[in-house]
Amino acid sequence: MKRILLRSGKSPFDVVPVEEALHRDVIATNSGNLIFSDAAHKILTTPDTEVFSNGMRTDVNAAARINEEYDAFVVPLANAFRPTFEQPLQRLTRLIGKLKIPVVVMGVGAQAALDQDPTRLKAMEPTVRAFCSAVLEHSASIGVRGEFTEKYLTDMGFRDVEVIGCPSMFLHGDRLPVEKRAAALTADSRIAVNGSHTAVRTGGLHRIITRTHAHYPNLRYIGQNLTDARQLHWRDVNSPAGRMTQMPTHPDHPMYQEDKVRVYVDPVTWIDDLKEYDFSFGGRIHGNIAALLAGTPATVLAFDSRTLELCRYFEIPHRLLSEVPADLDPADLYEEADFSALTGNHKERFDRFTSFLDKNGLSNTFTHGDGGVAFDKKLRSLSFPAGVRPWNDTDPAALTSRFGWLQQRITELDSHNAQLKRDLAKHRPGAKAAAKAAAVIPAPSIYRRAKRVVGGPLRRALKPGK
Repeated sequence: MKRILLRSGKSPFDVVPVEEALHRDVIATNSGNLIFSDAAHKILTTPDTEVFSNGMRTDVNAAARINEEYDAFVVPLANAFRPTFEQPLQRLTRLIGKLKIPVVVMGVGAQAALDQDPTRLKAMEPTVRAFCSAVLEHSASIGVRGEFTEKYLTDMGFRDVEVIGCPSMFLHGDRLPVEKRAAALTADSRIAVNGSHTAVRTGGLHRIITRTHAHYPNLRYIGQNLTDARQLHWRDVNSPAGRMTQMPTHPDHPMYQEDKVRVYVDPVTWIDDLKEYDFSFGGRIHGNIAALLAGTPATVLAFDSRTLELCRYFEIPHRLLSEVPADLDPADLYEEADFSALTGNHKERFDRFTSFLDKNGLSNTFTHGDGGVAFDKKLRSLSFPAGVRPWNDTDPAALTSRFGWLQQRITELDSHNAQLKRDLAKHRPGAKAAAKAAAVIPAPSIYRRAKRVVGGPLRRALKPGK
């Protein structure tokens, strides 16, 4: 049995409670990562191949163990060639350099503005060059998102580069049925909107969201960032992104207060919910890919090269966010969207993707297995948490899971702290007496400590008569 180690936040079969998912950051800061890692997990699972998640850990010291326990290391990536990801990329390079097994990279992309000028990436070129060189010593080729990234790498001198798009689009193999279920959008239509903090803050998306919210009562905003999820579940606004009141995930935003915002920590619930919608639009590429995988029409408002090159490769309906008016009506996007090229050319793109896998010695469930039947059956046998929703003060029942998790964490921290004190007392002269003195000071009650952790919402909800 072949064993593949997959770079991902968690296995698709790991059912993680919301509180724990946010604490561990299983989405790796963005739930879109799970869309393509879950797809890769399904695609690579065959009767002869088992897939295991590495939990996003890049431990260079684990190289010997990985060589011993696994037959290949598969690394699905998104916009990894960007300055803010340079250090993680360097760690990956060091790990890959110590591996003796095949290493296959799929879907990696370079991030630039819409003009696709790679100048801002010049400073990190040595890092990208080292990474690609290390990968190509372990594989036949590198799979990239689109033509921009292909040119970026070929201009550096790399030749074994293949445009394969993103594995998320092949979750259902060579099938991608997307069709309009309504002749036109109306005020009663269910619409999903999405967008990054940057698109909202500087791209003008907040004006489009505000107008759409006013005209479509069944609008829902779907966030993706860890910040978004923490705002919804904990009302946590203690970060620059968390303090953006223009974001629908902020507690002061009308959509938050009307329970019209969600964040998902599992792709299966995300895609299932989007099956009930008439249309999805916005700046998030994987937010709209989730809709397409649900069979729901979607249009991307491209904001940078990472979204634009995927839209162009997969022929996803899109417009440039910089060119749409503030009074944009999603009904116009819906009317003009043509999905014939997206669906009609999908099999050709799928065949190109599986050819890339074959070249790199990887089997796939659609050619060499049951087409994902067993995978889907196992997934459907599990009960995943629903999408994270706003924590409004009128919902005291929501305290149950939150307070239970906090109590568990406090107990664990108390135990860990006590062990640290014991260790300190053993190794530091005079520390034993200090530890005894500290022990006579009563520790704050769980109630008081929880109040400090959660803040105002918990204090208000715990008031008598609330």
